[in-house]
Amino acid sequence: MKQLKLVALDEEDLKIVSAHVQDGVLKVGDLEFLPASKLFVLPMYRFAWEAAPTSRKAQPERRNSVLHFSRVLSVKLSGIARDKPEDVLSLLAVLFTAGDEPAGTVDLVFSGGAAIRLKVECIEARLADLGGAWEAESRPEHAD
Repeated sequence: MKQLKLVALDEEDLKIVSAHVQDGVLKVGDLEFLPASKLFVLPMYRFAWEAAPTSRKAQPERRNSVLHFSRVLSVKLSGIARDKPEDVLSLLAVLFTAGDEPAGTVDLVFSGGAAIRLKVECIEARLADLGGAWEAESRPEHAD
């Protein structure tokens, strides 16, 4: 099993990271913003799309991963209750909207209408598998 390690420094890179974290699940209590370090961290159990089996009989897998953003100026939550740390979020997409370039906003879009908006100086994100992979109970499906 090869561990994934990606860096995003522009919008195209971020689209690749977004594809790899789609359907990642995480707990609200694991979200962490370190304002002094301008760092936002999302530990997650990532669905390994790149390792998804082609046979319906084989089991897909999830991997223990972390996605973090550097140079974060502020964080705003929508539809997420910080007082419910055990709530589980399912990440659908990571999007960037340019502002006064290279600054802008990164939107983390979750199922059920939840979202996190990061105001960033520029795009600087890292995704890394931390080891540990296991069979996923099912393969995520999305309506067309």
